[in-house]
Amino acid sequence: MKQSIFIKHALPFIQWYALMIFITIVIDYLLHKFQLVLNGSYLGFAGTFFIIVSFLYSLRKRKIIKSGSPKRLLMFHEYLAWIGSIMLLVHAGIHFNSLIPWFAILMLLITVASGLVAKFLLKKSNENLKQKRQFMIAEGIDKEDVDRKLFLDSITVDWMKRWRLFHMPITLLLVIFSLIHIITIIIFIV
Repeated sequence: MKQSIFIKHALPFIQWYALMIFITIVIDYLLHKFQLVLNGSYLGFAGTFFIIVSFLYSLRKRKIIKSGSPKRLLMFHEYLAWIGSIMLLVHAGIHFNSLIPWFAILMLLITVASGLVAKFLLKKSNENLKQKRQFMIAEGIDKEDVDRKLFLDSITVDWMKRWRLFHMPITLLLVIFSLIHIITIIIFIV
């Protein structure tokens, strides 16, 4: 019970996020090493497709579609969006010639981070905080002392409960910047 919420729940979140960045770097490196850099541009299509398909969960959650297990669709959403994000990050590469794609990638990184907050941190951290509180009260510690000892953990959990306030608008900005990027590519390249 002594382990902090950060170590127990935030660390796996950071590991998944770091793994996403690491896999992106490795794939980008391999594409450059084998002179397949142009193939990275095709990952933009695939990554966008994966992320669009991942929104089946959102459609089911809002009852726009009726079929599919919400729990399975959530898992589907999480993994497809994560894999699609890797593809889009490889697609983006390091190009300084345009701001719109960079804004889209920034929104993508923030969206993934906020989604991982919900996946790894919120539920488990809330449960952990309740368990810690119950354990301390069962040990005979005064309620005020329990509140004082768990103050930082409580604040952390309260802030994490607001993840949708960030996730939804950032996702909307991601969609807007991605559409602008796609439209400008169609206008200026095709």
